[in-house]
Amino acid sequence: MNAEYMKEESGANVHVRRAIAYTVLVVISFLCLFWFYILIINATRSKGELTQGFIPFPSSHLLDNWKGLISGTLPVWKGLRNSLGIALCSAALSTYFSAMTAYAIHVYDFKLKKFMFTFILMIMMIPTQVTALGFLQLIGKMKLDDSFIPLIIPSIAAPAVFFYMKQYMESTLPMALVEAARIDGAGEFRTFNGIVIPLMKPAIAVQAIFTFVASWNNYFTPALVLHTDTKKTLPILIAQLRSADWLKFDMGQVYVMIAFSIFPVVVMYLILSKYIVAGVALGSVKG
Repeated sequence: MNAEYMKEESGANVHVRRAIAYTVLVVISFLCLFWFYILIINATRSKGELTQGFIPFPSSHLLDNWKGLISGTLPVWKGLRNSLGIALCSAALSTYFSAMTAYAIHVYDFKLKKFMFTFILMIMMIPTQVTALGFLQLIGKMKLDDSFIPLIIPSIAAPAVFFYMKQYMESTLPMALVEAARIDGAGEFRTFNGIVIPLMKPAIAVQAIFTFVASWNNYFTPALVLHTDTKKTLPILIAQLRSADWLKFDMGQVYVMIAFSIFPVVVMYLILSKYIVAGVALGSVKG
């Protein structure tokens, strides 16, 4: 009787904990998604309706706001193309070369190995704003001002992405696998591209999303580098739209443009999410 009672009590405790966990997840999900709901609702409302306060139901001015945005002076489609190109190139270069750097630190033994690892992590502590003046002077001397190159090439050096890749590599890449590839006659680049990269897909997917979002939302550096309207990114155009004078300012168009700028990030996550889920499932099976 005591064993049956303990078993029933244990089962009841499991159900209670599960109910609490689901309740917390539902609340957190609601808090995360509620702001996107507000954004979509406000994108469907006119300027006059937005001044009357928030209403939790969509209006019928979404197309009017979109047509007003497109017919304005801001090059919205070119801004999308610029942001997309910079973010995709930054994500690809950052994840690939960070994984390569982590592979070199993880696999090879050399005198300055610990120093290089510590030095790379020290760079993480330097804010971008501190180096902005020197960065602008450098690209000015190289005649790269008002171009996309200063926004893409520096993304190769990403200490945070390197650190994540290094930690993930230590748990998923056994040295025996690398040594077996060397014995079979595979070169270092073939080993890295053919063996290491497929094993690192979940980590690459996670960091690609983070790097893409960080580059997509970056306003500070592009605002300093880019000057021509046709080369500006979406965050700069959104800021210009919000800073318009009162006669031209339309909050409905601002909400439409913000919603428009979020859409590619959602698509990027949906494309890479399967690799993240697969990596989590693989890790649970190994455990």
